[in-house]
Amino acid sequence: MSLLELDGVKVHFPVKKGILFDRTVGHVYAVDGISLKVEAGQTYGLVGESGCGKTTLGRAVLRLVDVTDGSVVLDGTDVAKLPEKELRSFRRRLQMVFQDPLGSLNPRQNIESILSEGMAAHGIGANQEERREKIREILAKVGLPSNALSRYPHEFSGGQRQRIGIARALVLEPDLIICDEPVSALDVSIQAQVINLLEELQESMGLTYLVIAHDLAVVRHISDVIGVMYLGALVEEAPSDTLYEEPLHPYTRALMSAVPVPDPEVEERRERILLTGDLPSPANPPAGCRFHTRCPWAQPKCAEERPELTDAGGGHKVACHFTQEIRSGALRPAGETDAVVIPAQAESPEKETEPEAEAVEAEAASETAEAAETDAPEAEASETGSGKADGK
Repeated sequence: MSLLELDGVKVHFPVKKGILFDRTVGHVYAVDGISLKVEAGQTYGLVGESGCGKTTLGRAVLRLVDVTDGSVVLDGTDVAKLPEKELRSFRRRLQMVFQDPLGSLNPRQNIESILSEGMAAHGIGANQEERREKIREILAKVGLPSNALSRYPHEFSGGQRQRIGIARALVLEPDLIICDEPVSALDVSIQAQVINLLEELQESMGLTYLVIAHDLAVVRHISDVIGVMYLGALVEEAPSDTLYEEPLHPYTRALMSAVPVPDPEVEERRERILLTGDLPSPANPPAGCRFHTRCPWAQPKCAEERPELTDAGGGHKVACHFTQEIRSGALRPAGETDAVVIPAQAESPEKETEPEAEAVEAEAASETAEAAETDAPEAEASETGSGKADGK
């Protein structure tokens, strides 16, 4: 059995209207039927556009927002159905590293108070001195000095504050840590340090991560399995290397085509999918496949029937009606949407015209040699003509 199992999780927020009496006039379908599994010791990466429901799903796992439907099972216990009293003690096994390291720390508390608060609430440590000793050990693991205990959050840099957030999660010895955009607010050099720290902690402490991010490079570096979300639904799931080598869903292909490649020749020849238009409103999602309004390969069936997440082979799951047809090239872009597909080129245009250019140059050289054997006026005229040809 997997450590974490989500089955048909839905999180719908009611839209209310009225002055004296609020009445529900609709719902925002932030998360609409997500099913996934996270194995113990594994890192599961969740990617997608802003507003697709990634953070809401992470908060639903922690029960920071109520689950409308479905189950969130952690090690055999359905967190979504736990009573409040049992949930309080169970939350020790689930912790979160938030996106904003400064906003998630109380500015009126020093670091020792912030880290020991959760320990005292869950009965970790016999007294304050024992808790202080454990906090020092955790701070050493995340790369902070022991004298940080008496300092306040504003006295640290952004990367150091994020390390404090990681330490706050670690002191409770959780089974699962949800990292919500853990490095998006940091400089690039600090991002690498924090990502490497998370990997080192996972190896030494046997941690399990659910990493929520929109940076595809970060997710690829740290994740074992990647799930791609679009408008509250999971559209593709596969092992990290498999997903990046051969993305199957049109939305994933569009995401991958936006990632720059350092080789200019490969960058020039590779396929590009340019999506235009805004993400549809989660309060009024399209019928059928959520992506069909922006998909270059959309067919009439896509607007009528919602595809299920099915296995395309080797644990690679895709929610698309025409996966095999798109994969084989039998289905061409329809051109009925605003998306533009620039096909991959076998060779650059300059290389394709080289043989023709060489033939023209050889012919011009032959004409020049023949003209040199004639009288002076004819030779002069020939050279003038050859000069014009060379200019062209």
